[in-house]
Order: sequence, then structure tokens, then C-alpha cells
Amino acid sequence: MPEPGMRLVERLFDAFNRRDSEVLSALCDPGMEFFPVVTAEEVGRDAPYTGPSGLRDYLSDVKEVWEELQVTPNELERRGDTLLVRGRVYVRSRERGIRDMPVAWIWGVSGDRFVRGEVFPDPEQAVARFSSGSAPAPPTLPR
Repeated sequence: MPEPGMRLVERLFDAFNRRDSEVLSALCDPGMEFFPVVTAEEVGRDAPYTGPSGLRDYLSDVKEVWEELQVTPNELERRGDTLLVRGRVYVRSRERGIRDMPVAWIWGVSGDRFVRGEVFPDPEQAVARFSSGSAPAPPTLPR
């Protein structure tokens, strides 16, 4: 039987892949902060996406930047209320080409809601941060 955190992550990723902002908002805390570095770089964003309106903005930015973007979780490690998820991202864009790459996410959860999320294009950076047990620090977003 899968770890309860993995079921929660799978629900989140499924909602994201379907671009279902209602389900995403239901799974995320109203003050949730999300740091998707690659998409943020592509649109010139230098602040996290925050709360339900931020999630809608993020989905809009995804639509603007990528013709297709799919996320797949493969492995999960839990340390208290912090989840390290390893998986893959597939993106396609006429201007940017096709990428199918390993990625990692660190999610902060409270109960059955996500309160913080970070995307790490280099999974080893996520593993190092998670393994160090240090408090999550916002990734550097482009300026």
C-alpha cells in the first residue's frame, strides 16, 4: 500500500496535469507558496506564486510558455511535514524544444494540504537540502 503522502502527491500532480485549478486550490493551503524556477525564468517572474490566485497565475504561465507540460512523481521520502519527491517533467514548446528530464520537488504539508512547494531542475540539489534537514530557503528566481 502506498505511503499516504504519495497518494496526496499523486492527486496534486494529476490535478496539475489536467490544469484543474479547483482541485489544486482544494489541495493547497490558501497561503501556499510555490517556486517553479524554470517556468518563472521563462516568464520573467521573480516572486513565488502564492495562494489560489497564484496557482491560477502559474497555470496561465504554463499555458503561455509550454504547449505541453506533464509531471510524474516516482519516489517519495518523508521527514515530518516535508516531502521529497523525485520524478520527471516532460515539456514541449516549438520555441524551446522538447525536454524529458529528472526533477525533484520539496513540498511542505500540513495535514492533507500543501503549504509550500519548490521545483529543483537538479534533483541532487533537492536531495542535499532535504538530507541536511535545513529549513527550506526560497530558490533564487531570476531578476
